[in-house]
Formats: sequence, structure tokens, C-alpha cells
Amino acid sequence: MIGYVTLGTNKYDEAAAFYDALLGELGAGRFMESDTFIAWAVSPGAPALSIIKPQDGNAATAGNGVMVAIAMDSTDKVDAFHAKALELGGTDEGPPGPRGDAGFYAGYFRDLDGNKLNAFCMT
Repeated sequence: MIGYVTLGTNKYDEAAAFYDALLGELGAGRFMESDTFIAWAVSPGAPALSIIKPQDGNAATAGNGVMVAIAMDSTDKVDAFHAKALELGGTDEGPPGPRGDAGFYAGYFRDLDGNKLNAFCMT
């Protein structure tokens, strides 16, 4: 249902390195790129995550209440992905673990620009 999510960045080169390493853990690589935009996916037809220098020239800001959720197929992968994000300089927004009673397991973090993401799976 989701085609792609784009996150604004003020740290383009650092964000590119962060997402190269983090999304590489999922087998995703760059498939579209310009001097202000990069998109990663596991294949061109799969959902993608991208970064961009805002087109209007203003500073990028992390949206309050905006979050990108990245689906995993096991709690071990959620744990590893969350740990990788922190290793790469991301900040913890909630350690991996069960949330509620519906079998939802997630770990939350922010990237280098403060954008909030999570890795999750249904158990």
C-alpha cells in the first residue's frame, strides 16, 4: 500500500551513509539518486525510503507525530535493526519489546536528523 516515504535531511552525506548501512541490513540499496535525493529499496517495485534536501531551500525538520515503520519478520531482526541504528548514531526512542497485547513487537529510534522510525513485527 505504501509506495515510498521521504525524509528531509540537513545532513545529506551523513544521512546517506546512515541509510546505506542501516537499510543494507535489509538487502536494500540505492535505486534512484540525484544531488539532492536518494531512494533505497530491495527492488524498484518494492516500497522505498528516501532522503531529500527540501526543494524550497529551507531547513528540514522532523515532523511531530510522523514516523516510518519498517516491517521485519522476526523479533531477532527487530532487535538487530534497532541496535544497528543506534550503532550508526541514531538515538533510542523506545527499546525493542512487545507493545500492547496484540502481538506487536517494535523498537523505536531517531535518525541523524531526528526523524522517528521503528522496526516492527507481529508475533
